Amino acid sequence: MKKNIAVILGDGIGPEVTQQSIKVLDAVAKKFNHEFHYRYCLMGADAIDKTGSPLPDETVTICLDSDAILFGAIGHPKYDNDPTAKVRPEQGLLKLRKSLQLFANIRPITTYASLHHLSPLKAKNLEGVDFVIYRELTGGIYFGKKELSDDKLQASDDCVYSASEIERIAHLAFQHAQKRRKKLTLVDKANVLETSRLWRRIVQEVAVQYSDVAVDYMFVDNASMQIIINPKQFDVILTENMFGDIISDEASVLSGSLGLAPSASVGSAVALFEPIHGSYPQAAGKDIANPVGSILSAAMMLDHFGLTEEAQLVRDAVNWTLQHGFVTKDIDAINSYSTTTIGDLVRDYTENKISAEINKGNILLSKSTII
Repeated sequence: MKKNIAVILGDGIGPEVTQQSIKVLDAVAKKFNHEFHYRYCLMGADAIDKTGSPLPDETVTICLDSDAILFGAIGHPKYDNDPTAKVRPEQGLLKLRKSLQLFANIRPITTYASLHHLSPLKAKNLEGVDFVIYRELTGGIYFGKKELSDDKLQASDDCVYSASEIERIAHLAFQHAQKRRKKLTLVDKANVLETSRLWRRIVQEVAVQYSDVAVDYMFVDNASMQIIINPKQFDVILTENMFGDIISDEASVLSGSLGLAPSASVGSAVALFEPIHGSYPQAAGKDIANPVGSILSAAMMLDHFGLTEEAQLVRDAVNWTLQHGFVTKDIDAINSYSTTTIGDLVRDYTENKISAEINKGNILLSKSTII
């Protein structure tokens, strides 16, 4: 199989973690006789510094001409700490989502037995946790009209949704639920917000077409609590943009680290794959960032290509590193390994270069091949 992949390294730790994903993808291509061709393009603070725009037109063109997009991270402190900045890195990502009509963000939430001790939840509450969040990505308050009064003492952000925007992501979520445990939970605030009442009505109408899927409805404040109290009750969660942004970050800590969480953004054209963590500028260039979220995002991309065996091999490789204690500083501050070493280990497992006997002394020296 031949695929063209647009690569946006982005800001902060984005380049470091994405390079590990490409390393793993190259190993997959070699093992299964595929061809992955990469075209690099700019977005975010890096793009502003080099072109003056957070999303150059060339980047959009390259993305539209590709089979998928692999993205690192976005953001920089010089913009985060300046609320008056007119051009911001995040504008590039929001514009890209709109330009490519990436209306559905998919975030799987998985826990690992070897990391249960890192979660704020008790281990017994983490067993069997496996759900997916479908977050609407191109509508709602993030894209609504924004106003600031002349005296700068009053501001407003409109939250707007249309029935068609809700319906298209609802179908995706229901179809995914049919392939899983056949349960869907709509998270909204229908007791207060008119947009949420529209969401609830449209989802109820769509649900008629999926009679095999059980549907329940939960206010976002209760859902936030239930994710902590009893996360294993969820299968597929469907929600609007801002609620999805918040609860998916909350849910990501169940696994033990934000650095482990992957995501996919899909729509009417090309799909984009990225870890959910931010640019973490404090760690940039130090080779300490966790690349697993990016590597698992690459696995989601392989699934998107229909390469399910390859995707599962990558996930098996990640599981192997976690089970054997090969983790980055965010997971174990004392016995930790570099970003590059974790990428090397996942690659070597994928290429069947991992032997049964583990020589951690070699790993400590960043010699990833175990002998």
